[in-house]
Amino acid sequence: MCRLLGVVSRRPAPMAQLVADDIAPFLALACEHSDGWGMARRTVDGTGTGTAIGIDKGVGRGDTSPWLDRLLDDSVTDAALLHLRMATPGFASVASNTHPFGDSVAAFAHNGEFTPATVLDEVIGPALLTTAGGDTDSERFHLAVRRRMDEGTEPVKAVLRAADDIRALADGFVSLNCLLLTPDALLAYTEHDPDSAVVARRGADYFRLSYRHNGDTVVVASTGVPQPGSHWTPLPERSLLEVRPGTLTTVVHGV
Repeated sequence: MCRLLGVVSRRPAPMAQLVADDIAPFLALACEHSDGWGMARRTVDGTGTGTAIGIDKGVGRGDTSPWLDRLLDDSVTDAALLHLRMATPGFASVASNTHPFGDSVAAFAHNGEFTPATVLDEVIGPALLTTAGGDTDSERFHLAVRRRMDEGTEPVKAVLRAADDIRALADGFVSLNCLLLTPDALLAYTEHDPDSAVVARRGADYFRLSYRHNGDTVVVASTGVPQPGSHWTPLPERSLLEVRPGTLTTVVHGV
């Protein structure tokens, strides 16, 4: 299983500044989640307008990556996500399987597993499926979201409908927790199987996603990042958080 961290801000700033309170404990999780790291951020022009999404990722531990250190210091943005990967057995620790997936239109990172990994192939369609770089269930989750976005479905509904597809078609799933970053917003969806072996081993709160709104930033994070109760709000199961940079308009969409 993986760990997720997202941030949205009123004003562009270096990524390291936006997550200054959370980045050290998040990267400390790489001692276990050591199979790759990825970062996506909204690029901004001189007026502060979001123009596209930039993605960088590497194989190996995020906490020892000079590349990631430079990105955190040098990437000026007002919306971004970070992912630390713990590879599902059977899926190699290679760049093509490393999150986030996507391009300049959107970036997607997943924490969880569903089986079989190919259950969404008919939903995705053969043309889009040929663009897959790896073989993970997570990338197929991304492509199911992207297919609907490419057809004109707005991102919130695209994520919710892809989750519906997995729930209806998969033999089972552990977690569908994910972050989707577009030039307009950061989305965070949470859903998990409370009876999974991972929950039995890790505890009932392992897949909890929570967010913190401090006036200038909104941060969303997996467990493992310290989340004192007075400052963090847990996302309800099967809900989707939408946060827009600049205004910090924050909506929790129920299912």
